[in-house]
Amino acid sequence: MTCAIALTSPELVLPPPDGQTPSAVVLKAPEDQPLEAAVADAAALLEQQGYLITLFPAAPALVRRLHTVRAVLESDRIALLPIDLPPLAVAVLARQLRQLSMADFSPGVLACAARLLAHYIYAGAQLGSVAGLEKVQVTMAAHVRSWVPGSQFGVLSHLTPRVVAIGRDADPPAPGFTTQLTIARDQPHAEWITSSLAAAWQVSGVQEVPLPAESARWWGTPRVAEFAAAIPDPSVLYQLVASVRREECHWCGLELIGDRCAFCSSPLLRDEAPRALSAPNRPARPALAAR
Repeated sequence: MTCAIALTSPELVLPPPDGQTPSAVVLKAPEDQPLEAAVADAAALLEQQGYLITLFPAAPALVRRLHTVRAVLESDRIALLPIDLPPLAVAVLARQLRQLSMADFSPGVLACAARLLAHYIYAGAQLGSVAGLEKVQVTMAAHVRSWVPGSQFGVLSHLTPRVVAIGRDADPPAPGFTTQLTIARDQPHAEWITSSLAAAWQVSGVQEVPLPAESARWWGTPRVAEFAAAIPDPSVLYQLVASVRREECHWCGLELIGDRCAFCSSPLLRDEAPRALSAPNRPARPALAAR
Protein backbone atom coordinates (compact mmCIF):
# COMPACT_ATOMS: atom_id res chain seq x y z
CA MET A 1 0.00 0.00 0.00
CA THR A 2 1.14 3.55 -0.67
CA CYS A 3 1.66 6.26 1.93
CA ALA A 4 0.55 9.90 1.69
CA ILE A 5 2.33 12.80 3.38
CA ALA A 6 -0.07 15.38 4.84
CA LEU A 7 0.50 18.96 5.96
CA THR A 8 -1.75 21.53 7.60
CA SER A 9 -1.11 24.47 5.26
CA PRO A 10 -0.77 24.74 1.47
CA GLU A 11 2.22 27.07 1.96
CA LEU A 12 4.19 24.15 3.41
CA VAL A 13 3.94 22.13 0.20
CA LEU A 14 7.17 22.98 -1.59
CA PRO A 15 7.62 22.48 -5.35
CA PRO A 16 8.90 18.97 -6.09
CA PRO A 17 12.59 18.77 -7.03
CA ASP A 18 11.71 16.56 -10.02
CA GLY A 19 8.76 15.32 -12.02
CA GLN A 20 8.32 12.15 -9.94
CA THR A 21 8.12 13.30 -6.33
CA PRO A 22 4.46 13.19 -5.25
CA SER A 23 2.80 16.24 -3.78
CA ALA A 24 1.52 16.41 -0.22
CA VAL A 25 -2.06 16.34 1.00
CA VAL A 26 -3.26 19.55 2.69
CA LEU A 27 -5.59 19.10 5.66
CA LYS A 28 -7.93 21.98 6.44
CA ALA A 29 -7.87 23.85 9.74
CA PRO A 30 -10.72 23.21 12.23
CA GLU A 31 -12.19 26.67 11.59
CA ASP A 32 -12.35 25.97 7.85
CA GLN A 33 -13.99 22.54 7.91
CA PRO A 34 -16.55 20.82 10.15
CA LEU A 35 -15.52 17.63 11.89
CA GLU A 36 -17.79 15.41 9.79
CA ALA A 37 -16.16 16.61 6.57
CA ALA A 38 -12.68 16.16 8.02
CA VAL A 39 -13.47 12.57 8.99
CA ALA A 40 -14.89 11.85 5.55
CA ASP A 41 -11.81 13.31 3.83
CA ALA A 42 -9.44 11.30 6.01
CA ALA A 43 -11.38 8.10 5.36
CA ALA A 44 -11.19 8.73 1.61
CA LEU A 45 -7.44 9.34 1.82
CA LEU A 46 -6.92 6.07 3.69
CA GLU A 47 -9.00 4.25 1.09
CA GLN A 48 -6.91 5.71 -1.73
CA GLN A 49 -3.45 5.76 -0.17
CA GLY A 50 -3.43 3.14 2.55
CA TYR A 51 -1.48 5.12 5.16
CA LEU A 52 -1.35 8.79 6.14
CA ILE A 53 1.65 10.54 7.74
CA THR A 54 0.74 13.99 9.05
CA LEU A 55 3.29 16.64 10.05
CA PHE A 56 1.86 19.50 12.10
CA PRO A 57 2.79 22.29 14.55
CA ALA A 58 1.79 21.96 18.19
CA ALA A 59 -1.28 24.23 17.93
CA PRO A 60 -3.85 23.05 20.53
CA ALA A 61 -6.97 23.32 18.34
CA LEU A 62 -5.28 21.56 15.44
CA VAL A 63 -3.89 18.80 17.67
CA ARG A 64 -7.35 18.13 19.10
CA ARG A 65 -8.90 17.97 15.64
CA LEU A 66 -6.30 15.53 14.28
CA HIS A 67 -6.57 13.20 17.27
CA THR A 68 -10.36 13.36 17.13
CA VAL A 69 -10.40 12.38 13.46
CA ARG A 70 -8.12 9.43 14.11
CA ALA A 71 -10.19 8.35 17.11
CA VAL A 72 -13.48 8.53 15.17
CA LEU A 73 -12.02 6.43 12.37
CA GLU A 74 -10.46 4.02 14.89
CA SER A 75 -7.57 3.75 12.46
CA ASP A 76 -4.05 2.56 13.16
CA ARG A 77 -2.94 3.78 9.72
CA ILE A 78 -2.70 7.48 10.62
CA ALA A 79 0.59 8.78 12.04
CA LEU A 80 0.41 12.16 13.79
CA LEU A 81 3.84 13.77 14.05
CA PRO A 82 4.15 17.10 15.93
CA ILE A 83 7.23 18.87 14.53
CA ASP A 84 8.93 21.53 16.65
CA LEU A 85 10.74 23.23 13.77
CA PRO A 86 10.27 26.60 12.05
CA PRO A 87 7.64 26.51 9.27
CA LEU A 88 10.07 26.43 6.35
CA ALA A 89 12.05 23.59 7.94
CA VAL A 90 8.81 21.61 8.35
CA ALA A 91 8.13 22.13 4.65
CA VAL A 92 11.65 20.95 3.74
CA LEU A 93 11.30 17.88 5.98
CA ALA A 94 7.97 17.05 4.35
CA ARG A 95 9.58 17.29 0.91
CA GLN A 96 12.25 14.83 1.98
CA LEU A 97 9.58 12.39 3.16
CA ARG A 98 7.76 12.85 -0.13
CA GLN A 99 10.96 11.89 -1.94
CA LEU A 100 11.42 8.81 0.25
CA SER A 101 7.78 7.77 -0.15
CA MET A 102 8.71 6.47 -3.61
CA ALA A 103 11.31 4.12 -2.13
CA ASP A 104 10.74 0.65 -0.69
CA PHE A 105 10.38 1.75 2.93
CA SER A 106 7.40 0.48 4.87
CA PRO A 107 4.94 3.09 6.26
CA GLY A 108 6.27 2.60 9.78
CA VAL A 109 9.88 3.22 8.78
CA LEU A 110 8.93 6.21 6.62
CA ALA A 111 7.00 7.85 9.47
CA CYS A 112 9.84 7.27 11.95
CA ALA A 113 12.28 8.74 9.42
CA ALA A 114 10.85 12.20 10.09
CA ARG A 115 12.43 12.25 13.52
CA LEU A 116 15.77 11.07 12.14
CA LEU A 117 15.93 13.49 9.20
CA ALA A 118 15.02 16.45 11.44
CA HIS A 119 18.45 16.01 13.06
CA TYR A 120 20.05 16.92 9.73
CA ILE A 121 18.16 20.15 9.02
CA TYR A 122 19.82 23.45 9.96
CA ALA A 123 17.04 26.02 10.31
CA GLY A 124 17.21 29.73 10.99
CA ALA A 125 16.42 33.24 9.83
CA GLN A 126 17.73 36.73 9.20
CA LEU A 127 15.84 39.22 11.38
CA GLY A 128 15.88 42.96 11.83
CA SER A 129 14.83 42.57 15.45
CA VAL A 130 14.90 39.80 18.04
CA ALA A 131 12.61 41.63 20.47
CA GLY A 132 9.73 39.25 19.75
CA LEU A 133 11.79 36.08 19.38
CA GLU A 134 10.70 33.45 21.94
CA LYS A 135 11.90 30.19 20.38
CA VAL A 136 15.61 30.91 20.86
CA GLN A 137 17.30 32.38 23.92
CA VAL A 138 18.32 36.00 23.29
CA THR A 139 20.90 37.91 25.32
CA MET A 140 20.20 41.32 26.80
CA ALA A 141 22.88 42.81 24.51
CA ALA A 142 21.03 41.49 21.43
CA HIS A 143 17.74 42.92 22.75
CA VAL A 144 19.39 46.31 23.14
CA ARG A 145 20.87 46.17 19.63
CA SER A 146 17.38 45.46 18.27
CA TRP A 147 16.56 49.11 18.96
CA VAL A 148 19.47 50.34 16.82
CA PRO A 149 18.27 51.27 13.31
CA GLY A 150 19.70 49.01 10.62
CA SER A 151 20.63 46.17 12.96
CA GLN A 152 20.43 42.68 11.47
CA PHE A 153 20.61 39.35 13.26
CA GLY A 154 21.30 35.84 12.09
CA VAL A 155 19.42 33.26 14.13
CA LEU A 156 19.99 29.51 14.07
CA SER A 157 17.14 27.75 15.86
CA HIS A 158 18.05 24.18 14.96
CA LEU A 159 20.33 22.22 15.44
CA THR A 160 22.47 24.38 17.73
CA PRO A 161 20.46 27.51 18.65
CA ARG A 162 22.34 30.80 18.61
CA VAL A 163 21.91 34.47 17.74
CA VAL A 164 24.67 36.39 15.94
CA ALA A 165 24.87 40.08 15.16
CA ILE A 166 25.48 40.28 11.41
CA GLY A 167 28.66 42.19 10.69
CA ARG A 168 29.94 41.78 14.26
CA ASP A 169 29.88 38.07 15.11
CA ALA A 170 31.15 35.02 13.23
CA ASP A 171 28.68 32.97 11.20
CA PRO A 172 27.35 29.75 12.76
CA PRO A 173 29.50 26.64 12.05
CA ALA A 174 28.71 24.88 8.78
CA PRO A 175 27.04 21.46 8.62
CA GLY A 176 29.49 18.61 8.15
CA PHE A 177 27.75 17.36 5.03
CA THR A 178 26.41 18.61 1.70
CA THR A 179 23.27 20.74 1.97
CA GLN A 180 20.99 22.76 -0.25
CA LEU A 181 19.68 26.07 1.07
CA THR A 182 15.97 26.83 0.83
CA ILE A 183 15.00 30.41 1.68
CA ALA A 184 11.72 32.31 2.06
CA ARG A 185 11.51 36.00 2.85
CA ASP A 186 9.26 38.96 3.48
CA GLN A 187 12.08 41.50 3.57
CA PRO A 188 14.09 42.64 0.55
CA HIS A 189 17.50 42.26 2.18
CA ALA A 190 18.71 38.72 2.83
CA GLU A 191 22.34 39.03 1.72
CA TRP A 192 23.61 37.38 4.88
CA ILE A 193 21.78 34.19 3.90
CA THR A 194 22.19 34.25 0.13
CA SER A 195 25.80 35.41 0.10
CA SER A 196 27.67 35.14 3.39
CA LEU A 197 26.02 32.04 4.86
CA ALA A 198 25.65 30.22 1.54
CA ALA A 199 29.33 30.75 0.78
CA ALA A 200 30.54 29.85 4.28
CA TRP A 201 28.47 26.68 4.31
CA GLN A 202 29.41 25.81 0.70
CA VAL A 203 25.83 24.85 -0.13
CA SER A 204 25.15 22.94 -3.33
CA GLY A 205 22.43 25.39 -4.39
CA VAL A 206 19.91 27.99 -3.25
CA GLN A 207 16.17 27.76 -3.86
CA GLU A 208 13.73 30.54 -3.00
CA VAL A 209 10.09 29.79 -2.13
CA PRO A 210 7.18 31.87 -0.76
CA LEU A 211 7.28 32.66 2.94
CA PRO A 212 4.81 30.58 5.00
CA ALA A 213 2.19 32.68 6.78
CA GLU A 214 3.08 31.01 10.09
CA SER A 215 6.68 32.25 9.88
CA ALA A 216 5.88 35.72 11.22
CA ARG A 217 4.38 34.29 14.42
CA TRP A 218 7.16 31.72 14.85
CA TRP A 219 9.97 34.29 14.52
CA GLY A 220 8.18 37.11 16.35
CA THR A 221 8.29 39.57 13.44
CA PRO A 222 6.79 39.86 9.94
CA ARG A 223 10.11 41.14 8.58
CA VAL A 224 11.89 37.84 8.27
CA ALA A 225 14.02 35.93 5.80
CA GLU A 226 13.83 32.27 6.79
CA PHE A 227 16.19 29.50 5.68
CA ALA A 228 16.60 25.75 5.98
CA ALA A 229 19.74 23.85 4.93
CA ALA A 230 19.10 20.17 4.31
CA ILE A 231 20.37 17.13 2.43
CA PRO A 232 19.10 17.40 -1.16
CA ASP A 233 20.14 14.01 -2.59
CA PRO A 234 17.42 11.32 -2.29
CA SER A 235 20.04 8.54 -2.48
CA VAL A 236 21.82 9.95 0.58
CA LEU A 237 18.51 10.27 2.43
CA TYR A 238 17.75 6.65 1.53
CA GLN A 239 21.15 5.49 2.75
CA LEU A 240 20.73 7.41 6.00
CA VAL A 241 17.35 5.83 6.80
CA ALA A 242 18.28 2.36 5.56
CA SER A 243 21.37 2.29 7.80
CA VAL A 244 19.30 2.35 10.99
CA ARG A 245 18.29 -0.93 12.63
CA ARG A 246 14.64 -1.86 12.12
CA GLU A 247 12.38 -3.28 14.78
CA GLU A 248 8.79 -4.50 14.93
CA CYS A 249 6.30 -2.65 17.10
CA HIS A 250 5.03 -5.07 19.74
CA TRP A 251 1.66 -3.28 19.79
CA CYS A 252 0.62 -2.65 16.17
CA GLY A 253 3.16 -4.82 14.35
CA LEU A 254 4.48 -2.13 12.03
CA GLU A 255 8.18 -1.74 11.30
CA LEU A 256 9.94 1.14 12.99
CA ILE A 257 13.34 2.72 13.49
CA GLY A 258 14.32 4.39 16.72
CA ASP A 259 12.68 3.83 20.08
CA ARG A 260 9.00 4.56 19.43
CA CYS A 261 6.37 3.66 16.84
CA ALA A 262 5.22 6.70 14.86
CA PHE A 263 1.72 5.28 14.32
CA CYS A 264 0.64 4.00 17.74
CA SER A 265 3.30 5.84 19.84
CA SER A 266 4.16 2.62 21.64
CA PRO A 267 7.79 2.54 22.89
CA LEU A 268 10.04 -0.41 22.23
CA LEU A 269 10.39 -2.91 25.04
CA ARG A 270 13.47 -2.30 27.17
CA ASP A 271 15.23 -5.53 26.20
CA GLU A 272 15.05 -4.72 22.48
CA ALA A 273 17.96 -2.24 22.77
CA PRO A 274 17.24 -0.09 19.69
CA ARG A 275 19.50 2.42 18.07
CA ALA A 276 17.65 5.56 19.18
CA LEU A 277 17.18 8.50 16.84
CA SER A 278 18.30 11.20 19.25
CA ALA A 279 21.09 13.44 18.05
CA PRO A 280 23.89 11.87 20.15
CA ASN A 281 23.20 8.40 18.72
CA ARG A 282 22.37 9.27 15.13
CA PRO A 283 24.11 7.32 12.32
CA ALA A 284 27.73 8.25 11.75
CA ARG A 285 28.23 11.15 9.35
CA PRO A 286 30.84 9.37 7.21
CA ALA A 287 27.87 7.71 5.53
CA LEU A 288 26.87 11.12 4.15
CA ALA A 289 28.19 12.80 1.05
CA ALA A 290 31.22 14.93 1.79
CA ARG A 291 31.18 18.63 1.09
